[in-house]
Amino acid sequence: MSVVSPQGRFATEASLLDGSVLTDAEAWGKHLFVHFTAGTVHIHLGLIGTLQFEPLAVPRGQVRLRIADDTVAADLRGPQRCALVTPVEEDAAVAKLGVDPLRVVGGGTPAGELNARKLETALAKTRRSSKPVGALLMDQALYAGVGSIYRTEVLFRLGIDPTRPGKSLTTAELDDIWSDMVDLMTYGEVAGRIDTVRPEHTPEAMGRPPRKDDHGGEVYVYRRAGLPCLVCGTPVETGEMAGRKIYWCPVCQRG
Repeated sequence: MSVVSPQGRFATEASLLDGSVLTDAEAWGKHLFVHFTAGTVHIHLGLIGTLQFEPLAVPRGQVRLRIADDTVAADLRGPQRCALVTPVEEDAAVAKLGVDPLRVVGGGTPAGELNARKLETALAKTRRSSKPVGALLMDQALYAGVGSIYRTEVLFRLGIDPTRPGKSLTTAELDDIWSDMVDLMTYGEVAGRIDTVRPEHTPEAMGRPPRKDDHGGEVYVYRRAGLPCLVCGTPVETGEMAGRKIYWCPVCQRG
C-alpha cells in the first residue's frame, strides 16, 4: 500500500508506513484508527476535515495523507488530528471516549463489552448531572460520535426540552434517547445522509418542498430557526449549548 503526504506535514510518519499492509480500520465515535502492519494512524476530521476516496490521480489541494493502491486513493485534507500512534496510545485515546451508538453493545467480544461498560457509565453520569441534556449529549466522553444534528433531532422527536438537567430525566426517557440515537445514526450510516423525520412528515406526505441544505436530509428543527415547526407550526427557536447552536420547538418540546 502506498502511503505518502503530498502536503509534507505527515511525510516522516508516512515514510514509515509506505509499503506496509493495511490490515483494517475502525472508528470509535469521531475517531478513526487505520491499522497497518507498520503502525496505526489516528485520524479526527474535526469540523472541516475530509477523507475522500477517488480514482488515483495527481493530488488536489492540501492533502495531508494519501493511502492508495494502483487504482484508488484515500485523500485526507484538513484534519484536526493525523498522528502515528502506538497501541498504548490508541487504547488511551479510546479510553477517553464515551459509548458509541454505532458500535455493538455487549455480545461477548472485548470491544462490545467495553462499549457496554461505557453505556452504563454514560447513563449513570447523565442521571447524576445538573447539566442540560442538550450539552450532555455533545460530551464525547459520554456519547462518542453524537454531533449537533443528532442531539437536536433526537430531543425534538422525543419532545424533550434541551435545557432540562440530566438528573431530571426518567430511566424511560434516557432509554428512549439512547434507542433513538442508535436507530437514527445507524440509518444515517447505511443511507449516507441524515434523515430524522418520520414518514408522516416527509416532503411527499406533507406536500412541502424538500429541504435544501449542505448537510442534506430531512430534519425537524436543525438549522430551521424562525421557520414553522413541521408538527405544530410554531417558529423554531435557537440558542447555543456546548459551544454549538441548538434548535428546538417551544411547544413540542415542553417535556
